[in-house]
Amino acid sequence: MIRKERAILALEDGTVYRGYAFGHRGETVGEVVFNTSMTGYQEIMTDPSYNGQIVTITYPHVGNYGVAIYDMESNKPYVRGFISREFSGEYSNYRAQQSLEAFMQQYGVVSIQGIDTRALVRRLRTGGVVKGVIAHRSYTHPKDPYGEFSPEEESVYVHRARDHQDIDGFDMTKDVTTPLPYAFPTLRHGKRVVLMDFGIKHTIIERLSEVGIEPIVVPAHTTPAQVMALQPHGLFLSNGPGDPAPLEYAHKTAWELMGLLPTFGICLGHQILGLAAGGKTFKMKFGHRGGNQPVKNLLTGNVEITAQNHGYAVDLDSIPNGAFVATHINLNDGTLEGMAHTRYPVFSVQYHPEASPGPHDSRYLFDRFIEEIDAFDGATGTPAEKASTGRLGV
Repeated sequence: MIRKERAILALEDGTVYRGYAFGHRGETVGEVVFNTSMTGYQEIMTDPSYNGQIVTITYPHVGNYGVAIYDMESNKPYVRGFISREFSGEYSNYRAQQSLEAFMQQYGVVSIQGIDTRALVRRLRTGGVVKGVIAHRSYTHPKDPYGEFSPEEESVYVHRARDHQDIDGFDMTKDVTTPLPYAFPTLRHGKRVVLMDFGIKHTIIERLSEVGIEPIVVPAHTTPAQVMALQPHGLFLSNGPGDPAPLEYAHKTAWELMGLLPTFGICLGHQILGLAAGGKTFKMKFGHRGGNQPVKNLLTGNVEITAQNHGYAVDLDSIPNGAFVATHINLNDGTLEGMAHTRYPVFSVQYHPEASPGPHDSRYLFDRFIEEIDAFDGATGTPAEKASTGRLGV
């Protein structure tokens, strides 16, 4: 019988799950969430939107197709940790360059396997997301990696989880945004669009390029004047991690540019637009994370199966004077999934139309963005108008 190194997952509510070490040996702390995707673990791990979070994969067997360099969504993993019922130490895939464990060890991803992930997910769905710590005994007890953690040691990790800083009210984008602007290489000339990088995925940039856009990616703190100096035809607000409320610099930029450029927001970008217009966001109990979320398009009546990754949502009713109207809703819980401005060429969705991983039902939204850009014939709002009202739609 093969002996396995012991590990624990200690939650701030006092719950402790005992399992086995996988990936980089060490300790990690973060907000514990779950994702219901059956594939795409590499894309999930390298999605900057997971910065600060420990991700539980509900599918019971993870790692069997290895890791391929072509499936990276950023230059490294951003998850704080990874949890699975069972990780595969072997892989079979002609595209892969290495095993999942080798990848985790290379980038320092601390993981745990062998716990009852169904029980953990039920706990998160019932009580909401919590902070947790993954600890490997081989890290804390290198001479005895196969022994059990004592109750006293487990209690220490429970308190460490409780003392960890909450994601709420904290700007998580500073760790994931690009430090300098860069242009994405394209095969043809197209409409120049500035992409505000709050934690953008590579696939989003690729999809925009495919529909005839020349993307210029800029840091999250780029000012409206700096955006307009690039003489863009449109503006894109990207996905990203954490709470959108503290990103006041981004709200200000989105507000000042609203009406001056056709604008498309995804995920965190969607939330930023809602806040820029004077609305509010709220934290969801356990969020939407996975590639099987049903969304109804209110404009067509069609239902789209979507890929999602968010823990906050926009309260549409809080946006003054109905400046935005709903275009998409979630069929599971009725939360807002998409909206459009009633006057300006500005729209957004809460989910990820580029997928990766996930279905491709919503890729038409990239075509819609280029159509908005092609139809735009000048600014529909002025800074003077917006300065006099304080917020768009007020």
